[in-house]
Amino acid sequence: MEFSIAFHCLVCTSIRFGCSAVCALEHGSNGLVPGNSCAGDEQDPRPTHLLGEDRASLLACSAIIRGDMEGAEEADLVRLLASRKKSRLLSEAFFLNATRDCKAYVRERKFLTSTPSAEEMEFPIAYSMVVHEKIEMFERLLRAIYVPHNVYCVHVDRKSPEAFRLAVQGIVSCLPNVFVAGRLESVIYASWSRVQADLNCMEDLMKSPVRWRYLLNTCGTDFPIKTNAEIVRALKQLNGRNSMESEETNNYKKGRWITPMFSGNAYFVVTREFVRHLSESQEVRSLIEWEKDTYSPDEHLWATLQRMPSVPGSYPPNSKYQQSDMEAIARLVKWSYLEGDVRKGAPYPPCTGTHRRAVCVYGTGDLHWMLSQHHLFANKFDPEVDDLAIRCLEAHLRYKVVYGESLTAVVHRDFPER
Repeated sequence: MEFSIAFHCLVCTSIRFGCSAVCALEHGSNGLVPGNSCAGDEQDPRPTHLLGEDRASLLACSAIIRGDMEGAEEADLVRLLASRKKSRLLSEAFFLNATRDCKAYVRERKFLTSTPSAEEMEFPIAYSMVVHEKIEMFERLLRAIYVPHNVYCVHVDRKSPEAFRLAVQGIVSCLPNVFVAGRLESVIYASWSRVQADLNCMEDLMKSPVRWRYLLNTCGTDFPIKTNAEIVRALKQLNGRNSMESEETNNYKKGRWITPMFSGNAYFVVTREFVRHLSESQEVRSLIEWEKDTYSPDEHLWATLQRMPSVPGSYPPNSKYQQSDMEAIARLVKWSYLEGDVRKGAPYPPCTGTHRRAVCVYGTGDLHWMLSQHHLFANKFDPEVDDLAIRCLEAHLRYKVVYGESLTAVVHRDFPER
């Protein structure tokens, strides 16, 4: 019996969900199975089939996210923590085979096939997704941000193995609002090709029939920490402004271009008007041409555009309008050289995972802090470092979609046992 059915009956006994029937539950060989259905209640329209974790895992993830290790059974935590690192990821062959039957693939991989709210439907979002490896991580990222009224452009590195490119194409073929960029780059770290990949997707997305309002870019190690509904509300609060890191740079860089230069990172949240302006403005095109011959241009191009007065949604170049990566909503990143004791002035606590190029690859212990931040996405994640961090995030986001409240509200009393 599918867990979704059992889970619906379980929450019927919780007062806050307002279900009048009492559901009898029995333990079966496959976990919890319903003894009696919620007779007399209307059919629950919520997509409970999206919940992919069992009772014990939901409780353990709830405790982990709350930072309350006493909130779950010790055995459940031990079992879950034992699976922290994923030793073997799903292969390209798995996805090539699974996507031969798109209807079954979308159902079994638990993609959201309906838009949860009118507010979300009226505020479509575009995504530029730049990926090159780990097909399972790409699919999990896509599934976490997917709703059928948004639009998604996937840029696959030309250097990626053919099996990876074919697997991406298989996944994309099953989702009508997802497509592979028309022009692919061979992406080299810290080079112009990383920016060009996003620009290629921007060009394609402007041709899409979807009248998206904002564009967000992602890479293969990102994961959302907000639901689509929460992202929509955050974007509305921007009131037509962009959001990205944009801070004053050193004096050497300040004199490299005819307009003030600013530093930032590769991640942005920009309006449709911003994207259109890139192709229409001679001033912007000149800056782009100059940037093509610089080191790591994604760390200053977007930040500089964000402070050019002519660019839609930008902020003035005055120092009063500086925005750090912690103030912007685009991406939550922990740098190793800034981690420390928050009580002594550090911007964030130490990473509980590992570090890659001085950036934290998040561990399970980072979730409690992470989910208290205002950012839309966090970076970096790797299932081979800590798969449990991703699993608990997936459970947290799906629970919010289904029940409209945080997984942290789930405690033992919501799961009465016989």
